[in-house]
This record gives sequence, structure tokens and C-alpha cells, in this order.
Amino acid sequence: MARMFYDADADQTLIANRKVAIIGYGSQGHAHALNLKDSGVAVRVGLPSDSRSVAKARAAGLTVETIPDIAKWADVLMMLIPDTRQAEVYTRDIEPHLTPGKMLMFAHGFNIRFGTIVPSADIDVTMVAPKAPGHRVREIFKEGGGTPALLAIHQDATGQARALTMSYARALGSTRAGVLETTFAEETETDLFGEQAVLCGGVSALVKAGFDTLVEAGYQPELAYFECLHELKLIVDLMYRGGLNYMRYSVSDTAEYGDYTAGPKIVTEETRQAMKVLLDDIRSGQFAKTWIAENQNGRPGFKASRVTEQEHPVEQVGTELRAMMPFLDPITVRPDEQA
Repeated sequence: MARMFYDADADQTLIANRKVAIIGYGSQGHAHALNLKDSGVAVRVGLPSDSRSVAKARAAGLTVETIPDIAKWADVLMMLIPDTRQAEVYTRDIEPHLTPGKMLMFAHGFNIRFGTIVPSADIDVTMVAPKAPGHRVREIFKEGGGTPALLAIHQDATGQARALTMSYARALGSTRAGVLETTFAEETETDLFGEQAVLCGGVSALVKAGFDTLVEAGYQPELAYFECLHELKLIVDLMYRGGLNYMRYSVSDTAEYGDYTAGPKIVTEETRQAMKVLLDDIRSGQFAKTWIAENQNGRPGFKASRVTEQEHPVEQVGTELRAMMPFLDPITVRPDEQA
């Protein structure tokens, strides 16, 4: 059984005595910066001078500087810009200012695991990865709770990397809920696999396939939407609270029986083999190589897929139905609204 670490295992005064730079102010960046600020840490945000996020960060009471300037100032730097931008920003704006003894932190191990960032041996390199989107990390912290997180140490040049990283996790609020120690490789590989096989790729494909099957059989698209997408949240919420057993306890016996009998017909041995292929591509670095090349070429396939997916009938029907349910606080994202 993996050991979890909590507030009693971390000394928050360690990070309180450091100057911390948050690089980026997106979903995770704003949560880290504001949680640390509320915990009494000397934190500043590093952004390009023309970033639209500069005004947002300053409005929240944070000091904002350019990334090179803040890299000179900080003792601890947390990289919270997109994976695909990190290597370029690191090489140009951060690496020249990483003097011995500083700490470089990540919330995802992609660039360390696949070697696009190779820090010098005289700095600490660590990770704190909250297991929730940034807005939830912030909301739960403000409510007095915390978001579980993963912690990893890639380099411990100072001999204090683990203690300081645990201190950061406490200031973030994660030790309130529990911190699990892992490695950069394990975090990266399992995170990518979960996204591709289950949480994003697997679920999206399953929803669309179920919707298409019902519509092609002559059922109303609106009914297909409710059965295959809308109700998914209800099921996931039950799993979140009590696992698969609580979900099965909560649904009807008919639904539970269908779970046992139909599930193996959908996730077959062929499906499991496909999952193993995905994992092999991740572990070998093939996925990373392909994704990096896609970005270097301007993301043509990615952009085309995004437009195609947003035009799927389940999205068209869903947009109309959600507009009639204002209590959901519905949001519609259009292709021209995404970079």
C-alpha cells in the first residue's frame, strides 16, 4: 500500500522562506500562485509582457514580471505553461538564470521524462502535481480543503529537495488531502495513458459510438444525448464518491446486471490489447515524438481534428439541449475561440 503524506509530514516554513516564481497564469498557474500567496509565501508570476494574463494576475493582487527577470529573482520556479511551450521558454528565459541550489518544479513530468528539458546537475528538480483542474484546486483550498497531489524528486542537488517540495505541497493545500510520492516517469506515463485510454480518448469515443448507434437505429437524437452523455456525470459522481461498488449499489438491479453482462462485450480482449499498444507508444517515447513534431509543424492534424469533433451531432444536439437548462451554467466552445 502506497504511503500518503499529510500536513504533519511537511514544514511550511521552508517554502515560506523562499522566493517562489510561478511561470504561467492559466488553470494551474492561477491556483498555485493564489494558494501560495494565501499561505504566506513570497510568490510572483512570470509572464511575457504582452500576455493577456498579466492584467488578471495583477488584479488578483499578484506581482508580475517577465520570465527572465523573475527567473533571476526566484529561488524556486514552478513551470505551469503548456508542455509544448516549456522547452523553448526554459532554454531561452530560465536556464541562463538557474544558479546552483535553485529548485525547478513541474506539475507534469512530460519534458523531463522525454528529455526536451535537461537541467544542470547542480539544481533540484521536483514535481507537485495536483490531481484536479486548477479551478478546483483553488475552490477547494478556499473552502478549507485540499486537492490530492503527486510528488516526485528527479534531482536532489541540495539534499533538501524532498523537504522543500513537501513544504510547497503543504502551502498549495495538497497535504490537507494527501500527497503520494512517485517518479517523473510513472506520473507522466500513467497520466498520458489515463487521458488517452480512459478519461478523454476512451470516454469521448464511447459516448460518440453510443450516440451514433442509437440515432442510426432510428431513435431521437435528443434521447440519445441524454442516455449517452448527459447521464454520464451522474454515474461518474457516484464512482468518485464510492468507487464502482457504490455506483452499482446506487443504480437499479437491471442497470447493474447490464453492467456485468454488456461491459465485457464492449471492452473486449482486442480493446485491452489496443490499450497495451497505447501504453507501449507512450513508454517508448513514440507518442511524445509525434506530438512534438505536430506542434513544430503548426498542429495541422490537431486543428483539423478539433474542428471535426466540434461538428459531431452529439455536440450540436447537446448545445441546443444545454441552452434549455440554464441551471447547468452551460458553456459553448467554438473553434474560433481556441488558439
